[in-house]
Amino acid sequence: MGQKLIFYFDYYLIALEILDKINSIIYNFSFPNIKASELSSEDYDCLVIVQDKQIPAAISDYVADSVKIDKGFSSDVQCFKVDNKFTVYSPLNLDDYSDVRDYFRAAKKGVERAMKAGYRNPLLLIPSTPKFKYSELNVILGALAASYVPAQYREQVPEKAFRLDAINVAWSQKDQLAQLIDTVNWMYSGLQIAKDIGGGDPEFMAPPKVQKYIEREFTSGVIKIEVISDQDRLEKEFPLFGAVNRASRKIERHQGRIIFMEYVPPKKSRRTLMLIGKGVTYDTGGADIKAGGVMAGMSRDKCGAAAVAGFMKCVELKRPEDVHVIAALCMVRNNVGEECYVADEIITSRAGVRVRVGNTDAEGRMAMADVLCLMKERAVKENLPDCFLYTIATLTGHACLALGDYTGVVDNKVAENASHATDFCKAGEQIGDPSAISPLRREDFDFHKSKGYGEDLLQCNNLPSSRTPRGHQTPAAFLIMASGLDQNDASSTRPLKYTHLDIAGSSGDVPNPPTGTPILSLAQLHLM
Repeated sequence: MGQKLIFYFDYYLIALEILDKINSIIYNFSFPNIKASELSSEDYDCLVIVQDKQIPAAISDYVADSVKIDKGFSSDVQCFKVDNKFTVYSPLNLDDYSDVRDYFRAAKKGVERAMKAGYRNPLLLIPSTPKFKYSELNVILGALAASYVPAQYREQVPEKAFRLDAINVAWSQKDQLAQLIDTVNWMYSGLQIAKDIGGGDPEFMAPPKVQKYIEREFTSGVIKIEVISDQDRLEKEFPLFGAVNRASRKIERHQGRIIFMEYVPPKKSRRTLMLIGKGVTYDTGGADIKAGGVMAGMSRDKCGAAAVAGFMKCVELKRPEDVHVIAALCMVRNNVGEECYVADEIITSRAGVRVRVGNTDAEGRMAMADVLCLMKERAVKENLPDCFLYTIATLTGHACLALGDYTGVVDNKVAENASHATDFCKAGEQIGDPSAISPLRREDFDFHKSKGYGEDLLQCNNLPSSRTPRGHQTPAAFLIMASGLDQNDASSTRPLKYTHLDIAGSSGDVPNPPTGTPILSLAQLHLM
């Protein structure tokens, strides 16, 4: 009997080990190992060369001969054999308007071509250029982006959880390569979290599933996690969020969550970051339902919260010594049904502001406003030093039309006076996560001030943002007023810097993976 017990116990331990391995595939940074290597090594099965003007000697003769007979040779990815090694040549064609993202794109295309040819263990030759500070970083991030496998696919088809076995990297600056790989690891870990949450379908990453994912990804104890799942409490303490959640609260798998995450630094804090992410896991438009096929892709309406979670992974791994970070993921599904909130309702926000609903498809600002109020309360009550408050959201179609694939940066006057938007955009430009400044104006505030007696604010007009002048700026004004943050403006006794980041155009569209923006910009500005 004792031997049988030992046998069963051993079997149990083996089963646990297998389960742990499966879980690590699904949840724990399922991206290829990045290894320092050299051209003379035998560890790789193919060579990927991102070419600028310095062509490696190993292929210089081949390239010179090919250019003579093929005028298009340097305009697209090429494949050939050199010294019996399969080689992918991904050229860069830089001009005055190029930026560091060209290195990202070239590496991504090169690795995609290598994988298409059936190779799983490439050696990536990293070029250097004095023109772009983070070109080397972008080359490796581009290679990792090519190898990304969605979390849903990793879980459901675990044998295909990896597209590459490893990414070997060779760089002339050998003494700096270990530090470069370390930076890539903590940055891409955050990007992968954002891709996983943002890219999950409406059921796979419904609010309770996001909670479980976060709890499994953040187990080090470095990040404190608190989840509000009680539906009555959500409605009482965060009434605008509660309105959006109302049609989902009786459906257990769709019930809303506000997930708080906090990092307390080991030293006295010199700066406080407070980030709120829009996490609408699916946006039907609510009672103002999205019609004409435009509902497709609305599982990506949670990319703001996904980016906040990803940034917190960067914080967990980077562990800044004197930066205090508080984050909130506002996870909710904007359902349509007999319980959904509707236009013309008047709802009093946490800050005591009476808000008339104009359009239920403007749910993102509703989901974040009360949490922004809570963050403001903490900043004032705890006298937190050098506060930067952010709302991050795939908020408006207007941002897509006005800015294209760029993040809109909308500062309040306190942040503007501190040149925050300029610094933020400069950081993003350097690291390959560019943004565009959209200043707030008086008319943005006037637009949301209610004309009716007994109400304070109009949540939205009845037109889509894409047909509304200044359609991606006015929501920032609404968030400021609905949260009571207008009481902490530049002329107040406790001014607070606040920035709204509209990532509707920059977050990535189905079927491509989310980009993870603005994680790199935030990391460059506040963690490096």
